[in-house]
Amino acid sequence: MQSNMDEWGDLPVQKVHIHGYERAFVLTGSGPALLLIHGIGMNHRTWRPVIEDLAKNFTVIAPDLLGHGESDKPRADYSIGGYANAMRDLLLFLDVPSVTVVGHSLGGGVAMQFTYQFPQLVERLVLVASGGLGRSVNPLIRAMTIPGSGPLLALSAIPRIRRTVIPWLERAASTDFPGSHDIHGMIEVYEDLADAHSRAAFRHVLRAAADWRGQVITMIDRAYLARHIPTMVVWGGRDLMIPVKHAYAAKELLPQARLEVFADAGHVPHEDYPERFSAALTEFILDTPSAHYDGTAFQQVLRAGDQPRRRRVEKTRTAKASESETEAVSA
Repeated sequence: MQSNMDEWGDLPVQKVHIHGYERAFVLTGSGPALLLIHGIGMNHRTWRPVIEDLAKNFTVIAPDLLGHGESDKPRADYSIGGYANAMRDLLLFLDVPSVTVVGHSLGGGVAMQFTYQFPQLVERLVLVASGGLGRSVNPLIRAMTIPGSGPLLALSAIPRIRRTVIPWLERAASTDFPGSHDIHGMIEVYEDLADAHSRAAFRHVLRAAADWRGQVITMIDRAYLARHIPTMVVWGGRDLMIPVKHAYAAKELLPQARLEVFADAGHVPHEDYPERFSAALTEFILDTPSAHYDGTAFQQVLRAGDQPRRRRVEKTRTAKASESETEAVSA
């Protein structure tokens, strides 16, 4: 296991080889384990504002997903399921038996898939401005999935263009214009795309998560399987990447979930309001007992399917049918 100092502070970045690829991660603190999964084009540094605070009570594991940050960027499996497998393998390597899994944006989709594939490893689930809860996504993300967008992405990474664009974005981020909260995150992603291997990995991940019509990944059809797992949903009220309406959709899918909406935050609430985020996450973990996987109960729920959702759908269909009949009689 290799280690070097993180350039953003004194957190050591460790590196291990799993399946022939180098995986980078931060491991710090002590206590119950927290797995923090970042979003597309980002890396473990997005959690930098909250890691030290969380490490006072928890063992914090913040990896760089394959194709991101200091992890290798090979031509490989960048699917959501592949990332979930990678999280399982990292925990096994580190001898961590179970975690509270926290996923931001694309990382939320990975966290949900991880919970679905390995429920026995999950104590709690925390979704932060998560993908997988509806089709809506910023038009810029959809545009980057269109064939032919690759050369434009490469063009934007030319040094002289970057020297113009980044200062302009930084000035825009300092304003109070709508969406300015999310520009810092855009800069973080844009800076990583200067590397050709990072751009290739970014496009592979993006194609697995979205297309020109919006998000492809979804947990909606399987959300009922997570209703026995303590869940918290955190969102920014001014999120321009994935709209806050998805937070309320998550609450409807998982009625037991705790919902935290930071009204003035953007797509990265843990960067916008780190103290509030750390406090909310810590309180949630300390207030809720860990989930305990019961294979028999899981099987029964799977066989029964999403009965409450089916009843809502049938009720809606019945209501629409009644409205149609009434309109026909009136006519």
